[in-house]
Amino acid sequence: MRSEWVRPGGVAGRALRKRSRRRRDLPIRSGAINARLFLLLSLTSVATACSEESSSVHDLAPLDPQVVQDQDDMTWDDYRPIPGHNWADPSLQPERGFKLAVMGIDFPDQPFVITMPKGSDPFGNPQIDPVSREEVSQFYADFWMTPSKVNHFQTINGYWMEQSRGEFGITEVEVFGPYRMPKNRWEYGLNEYGQEESAPDGRSVAGNRMEPDCDSLWAEDVGMPARELRGQFDAVLRIYASYDETGVWQEFGEMKFNNPDDIPPEWGNPNPEMPRWIPTRYVEWTSWLAGAQQWGLSSMRQGENSGTITHELGHYAFRLPDLNNNPYREPYRRVAAGTWDMMDRGCFNGPGGPHTRWVVPPVGGAAMPAGLMIKNRLENEFITEDDVLTLSREGLALSGLAVARVTARAVEPLPGTYAGLIVRLDGEEPRDRTPEADPATNPLSSGIPNYDAYSLEVVQRIGYDSFTPDNGVLLAKFKDSLRGQNGGPNGFNSYIWVIDAHPEDINMVDYAKPNGEEVMRTIADYRQLNDALFHAGLDSGSEFEWVDPHNRLHFYVIDLEKDDDGILAYTLGVRSLDGSGPHTRAVTLAGPDEISVGPSLAPITFTITNTGSSEAMPADLHPDDAGEYLTSDLYRLEVSVEGEGWSARILNGLAAVEFGRSQALTVYVSSDGGGSRAEAATLTLRAVSESDASVAATKVVTLQR
Repeated sequence: MRSEWVRPGGVAGRALRKRSRRRRDLPIRSGAINARLFLLLSLTSVATACSEESSSVHDLAPLDPQVVQDQDDMTWDDYRPIPGHNWADPSLQPERGFKLAVMGIDFPDQPFVITMPKGSDPFGNPQIDPVSREEVSQFYADFWMTPSKVNHFQTINGYWMEQSRGEFGITEVEVFGPYRMPKNRWEYGLNEYGQEESAPDGRSVAGNRMEPDCDSLWAEDVGMPARELRGQFDAVLRIYASYDETGVWQEFGEMKFNNPDDIPPEWGNPNPEMPRWIPTRYVEWTSWLAGAQQWGLSSMRQGENSGTITHELGHYAFRLPDLNNNPYREPYRRVAAGTWDMMDRGCFNGPGGPHTRWVVPPVGGAAMPAGLMIKNRLENEFITEDDVLTLSREGLALSGLAVARVTARAVEPLPGTYAGLIVRLDGEEPRDRTPEADPATNPLSSGIPNYDAYSLEVVQRIGYDSFTPDNGVLLAKFKDSLRGQNGGPNGFNSYIWVIDAHPEDINMVDYAKPNGEEVMRTIADYRQLNDALFHAGLDSGSEFEWVDPHNRLHFYVIDLEKDDDGILAYTLGVRSLDGSGPHTRAVTLAGPDEISVGPSLAPITFTITNTGSSEAMPADLHPDDAGEYLTSDLYRLEVSVEGEGWSARILNGLAAVEFGRSQALTVYVSSDGGGSRAEAATLTLRAVSESDASVAATKVVTLQR
């Protein structure tokens, strides 16, 4: 789709479910599956690993490779529907409805872009054949609400139905207008960020706002006072002719022109005596034509290019605040949730990424916003406390390790799994014991250490999460309150803070200027979190564990599975650094003493058994009765081989095994040709308890040709 866009200026430029307490009587817990099934899983893993005629352990694919796709490279082909669900189906009726008014407004100096010949305006829009002015309000109401080829069958209603599993949706849309505004477009657009004195006629236009004027026209048309009229709707969406400045300031400013002096007359102030550039929100200048557009400003007033209406409904329907930072102002401050939540820059997700938000109609960046993270899903009551396993930091020090499975957030949790894990930072004050880091000198600082809990959830690129950049485990900390600045210069509201598996600079180009100069993404750019997810196994390209030494917690990504529909579920673990509980820890490893290995890659099966015993835990030790999830130990696995020309490898460095249970492990060996074919080698597999490093087992195998 991206390749078909008309470039700027003609140049490249839930069926419903009733909420109930969901039973946990079908747990599939790591370490709880019988040995026969474990062997089956092991053999399946072996077949998968060896299916590509690998001849060396070095050819084996990782268990869970991190594959990050950048936003710029995404197209509509990246969309993957949720198996068995089409939440955009207008026949589905939500439990809670929402009534929306859609009003179209244009200006004496600016017709609706969508009414113009295809590709004819300076920005290279519209991307489709024109519609008549009389049809504009209905066109945009249909675009946002009715699945069609134009919107790629994705709607605002579909987003909210998917996130709520059919509990919340837009059930009624009423169309009004279009109305011709009494002032020119620029008289409304030049009222922010130092632009007020840039009117072509030299007068100040400070204080002009669209809403009073268009609502007066609406009230006159309907014959009802504006306040009373607005009260008949849950929200009023005012679609105005032309653009949101937020989607064009950069693309038609510093990305299009090397400097302000390069701006040609057609992009400058209509008054030739005035500068052709204009101040804008994040940087010093943009072209006058881009800057004269109205900024969205968290309003239900949106330009024809706006794809963030879903985000704005997050404010209006659920009172969720913004999470986003300022990625361009120094000192730089790292983004809070980035691409992983719709209330942050995840609202920019969609084909082509953030630099395609100028497209009309808006089918580029922001057309497919990210799902909501656990904190926001709980706030919206899209999930309940029964859907997550909530643990206590203090409780973990008494109970020891907790292990549970979590399903991808885009779907209902699979049997025996949760929508996520939460670990409360309870105990003596301060609850959050993270040392303060000065945001003025440390751009990665999360600011004031006043977070209340950690969350773990799974992101899979299906449904509206199709346009997130990776599959994996999302670890974050969050505040109970939705509001509160994170302090320091350039501070912002960060009630969620994603833990980045790769905190280093992603070191990617943002854009190239017309002269070829490359501009890198700032350390505060939301795309710095593209590679933030944690992955299972070794050699994934990411991490499978994270330690918070200050809050005394160790988090693990232990394993992953897919069901018959391809839905991801991860086995996750967390333990305290201050105690491992009263359980008796013991472990054994079993396997062949000697084995003959052919010239190619060979799998060797071992059995690890948790020979320890567990103690029953009080039901109130954690916020949830977590007893069935406290009955495992976690082992760190290491393999080595002695013998010239031999190599050995395991795909997962962790194994969680329930007390009294066993699990199959596979070690792969190969000869790299450096030693004699008659030469034997010694393979050593070692397992060490993460709960007690003095508890370990070792198995040695002689390898023969």
